[in-house]
Amino acid sequence: MKPSPDADSRERILFYLKTRGPQTAAQLSRRLSMTAMGVRQHLAKLEEEGAVAWEDVREGVGRPRRHWSLADAPAARDHFPDAHADLSLTIIDAARAAFGEAGFDKLLQERSKQQLQAYRDAMPEEDDSLDKRVAALAKVRREEGYMAEWSRRRDGTFLLVENHCPICAAAERCQGLCRAELELFQAVLGPEIRVERVEHILAGARRCAYEIGVRDN
Repeated sequence: MKPSPDADSRERILFYLKTRGPQTAAQLSRRLSMTAMGVRQHLAKLEEEGAVAWEDVREGVGRPRRHWSLADAPAARDHFPDAHADLSLTIIDAARAAFGEAGFDKLLQERSKQQLQAYRDAMPEEDDSLDKRVAALAKVRREEGYMAEWSRRRDGTFLLVENHCPICAAAERCQGLCRAELELFQAVLGPEIRVERVEHILAGARRCAYEIGVRDN
């Protein structure tokens, strides 16, 4: 994943901090093909705005290295889509008030049913290999704003990473949404496939990540 070529330097810095986690100015300099001084100037401005924070980390002998990351603050979150968080929370509360918890669960089930059909329609028809299905799933999630990417690991399993959660506010209010997403991935990839969430934003992780592989017989 790379930021849009026409994104300005500060947006590109925020993108890499979002998708790659804490970075030093030197690392950002190499990624962005900018001078380290130029990166530091942008970081200083972003820090003034409250969008980034830093921590000095000692790595062996020598002076600590300053690692920059996104701040846990609106100034950082506002740069990434939130799928109309306030509206989502209002709808969740209204649905629970109108239909009760049982009725709200039925709404989630119907949402999952519609999602499953849409995701299945996006799966490859001719080549049904697992890597193609994981790639198709990542593409759908990117289009929905999850900044998703995938990779194949040395042991043959796959890692699906979502660097952003556009429904995070709603998921905090209704954690059934996260459970439904995991069940959705399982259903669309097939019963012979194992899907395990190994990182979770709501548990304090920087991202959500899923390990995917063929079930043991």
